[in-house]
Amino acid sequence: MPPPNHMNNRKLYLWSVTSALAGFLFGFDTVVISGAEQTIEKLWQLSPTMHGLAMSAALWGTVLGALIGAWPAERFGRRNTLLGIGVLYFTSAVGSALAPEEYTFMFARFIGGIGVGISTVAAPMYIAEIAPAHLRGRLAGMFQFNIVFGILIAFVSNAALANIGDNAWRWMLGIEALPAIVYTALCFLIPESPRWLITKRNKSDEAIETLAQTHPGLSKEELLDKAHEIATSKPTGPKASFWRKELKRPILLAFLIAFFNQLSGINAILYFAPRIFEKTGLGESAALLQSVGIGVTNLIFTFVGLYLIDRLGRRTLLYLGSIGYILSLGACSVAFFTENFSIVPICIFAFIAAHAIGQGAVIWVFIGEIFPNSDRASGQALGSFTHWIFAASLTLVFPFFVTKFPAGYVFGFFCLMMVIQLLWVRFFVPETKGVSLERIQALFAQKR
Repeated sequence: MPPPNHMNNRKLYLWSVTSALAGFLFGFDTVVISGAEQTIEKLWQLSPTMHGLAMSAALWGTVLGALIGAWPAERFGRRNTLLGIGVLYFTSAVGSALAPEEYTFMFARFIGGIGVGISTVAAPMYIAEIAPAHLRGRLAGMFQFNIVFGILIAFVSNAALANIGDNAWRWMLGIEALPAIVYTALCFLIPESPRWLITKRNKSDEAIETLAQTHPGLSKEELLDKAHEIATSKPTGPKASFWRKELKRPILLAFLIAFFNQLSGINAILYFAPRIFEKTGLGESAALLQSVGIGVTNLIFTFVGLYLIDRLGRRTLLYLGSIGYILSLGACSVAFFTENFSIVPICIFAFIAAHAIGQGAVIWVFIGEIFPNSDRASGQALGSFTHWIFAASLTLVFPFFVTKFPAGYVFGFFCLMMVIQLLWVRFFVPETKGVSLERIQALFAQKR
C-alpha cells in the first residue's frame, strides 16, 4: 500500500472543517439570543407566551429545516445544500438585527432556524460520507466542536457588546452575518460527497477522484473496490419506504439518542443560562460572565470527547456522559431545594462537561453512521427533527415552568430522564467505532 499523501490528508481536514463551520453558525445562532432575550422581553413588553414564542422561533425553524433537510441533500447534493445554509444564516442575522417589532424578529429567527435544521442533516452526513472509517468519529465530531465553539463565541460576543448602548442586542444578533459570509465562500472549495455521486448520480469516475483524496492510502484497485462496495450497497428495484422493517433498529436508535439529548435539559440551560445564574443571586453582568464560563467549559471538554471518540468508542462516551449528567443535575436540584446557591455554577459547569464528553460528542456522529447510504439523508433528518422538536418544545415551556415550579423540580426531572438514558445505553446501544458505513449497514441487516 502506498504511503498516505499528506497534502490529501490536509484537504480532507479542510473539507471537513469547512462543512463543520455550519455547526459554528448553528451554535452561535441558537445561543446568541441568550444575551438579548431579557432586553427584547422588556422592549416589546412581551407576555410570557409571546416571550416563549420569540425565544423558540428559531427552534421551530430548525424543526422545519430538519424535516425537509433530506430533500435538498438528496436532490441537489450535500455541497449545494451546505451553500444554501450559509445564505439562510446571513438573511436571518441581518433580519433579526433590523427587526422593528416582535413578529418580524420571530420570522427572521425562524429563517435562521431553518438553516440550523438543515445543517444538522447535511453537515454531519457530508463529513461521515467523505471520512475514512478510522477518522470518521474525529472528523464528524468537528461539527459538534464547531457548535460549542460557536456557543462560546456567542457568549463572549454578548458579554463584549452588552454595554455599548440601547441597541446592543441588535449588534449581538447582527454580527453573525460576518461568519455566514466566510462560511458560504469556503463552501465553493469543497467537492461533492462520493457516496452521493455514486448512489444518486451514478458518477463513479468523479467519485473515485474524491475518494482518492479522502483515502490517500488506497491503491487504484482498492479505490475501485471501494466504489464498487458503495455502489452495491444501493438497493435495486423500486425505492423502498424509509419506514421499513429492516430500518427499525437504526430508526429507533436515532429517535432515542436525539430524544434523550434534549431531555437532559441542555438547550434550555444554554438559552436561559444568564437567567438561571441570576436566580442564584448574581447580577446581570456577572451572570453573562458565568455564561462565558459555560462556553469555555463546553469547548474544553468537547476537545476531550473528540480525542476519545475513536479511542474509547461512542457507547463508552455515552456511559460517561450519562453518569456525569445524573450526578450534576441531581446536585443542582438539591442545591436549589436547600438554597445552597453557591454550588449551582459548579453543578452547571459539571453538567456541561458531561454533555460535551457524552451526548454532545456522539449524537451527530452516531446518527450519521447507522443508516444505509440510500437512507442516510432521511435517517439524519429523522434524528435532527426529533432533536429539534423537543428542543423547541422545551424552550417554549421552560420560562413557564421555572416561574410556576421550584427550579429544583425542573432539574430533578432532567436527572430522572438521564437515569433512563443510562439504562438505554446499557441494554440497546451498539458500538460503531472503526467500522465502515457499509459494514454497519450489513451488521444491522443481520440482526433485524
